[in-house]
Amino acid sequence: QVQLVESGGGLVQPGGSLTLSCAAAGSIFSTLHMGWYRQAPGKQRDLVADITSGGITNYADSVKGRFTISRDNAKNAMWLQMNSLKPEDTAVYYCRGTRFRYDYWGQGTQVTVSS
Repeated sequence: QVQLVESGGGLVQPGGSLTLSCAAAGSIFSTLHMGWYRQAPGKQRDLVADITSGGITNYADSVKGRFTISRDNAKNAMWLQMNSLKPEDTAVYYCRGTRFRYDYWGQGTQVTVSS
């Protein structure tokens, strides 16, 4: 069993930056494919970025060049550095870990981009 806990959300002005953290409790974090997802009100939950256990990254087109995903397997942690934030980035952000039949989600953290 793996527990994922997000932190770092908040209110930020357009053009600002935030870093989200995902802390994992459990011994298999290093083997998990990890990702950040977001869900805005009334919309589906979409992939923002993901990272393999070996560090290969992938980004949604809407965040390429602005967001950076990273992980440290020794610390059981993952991060999402978000720069040049836009109002359309407003959403609840979730971290997710998957491996074979295992599928773990955090509880989410709210990011609001507004002036």
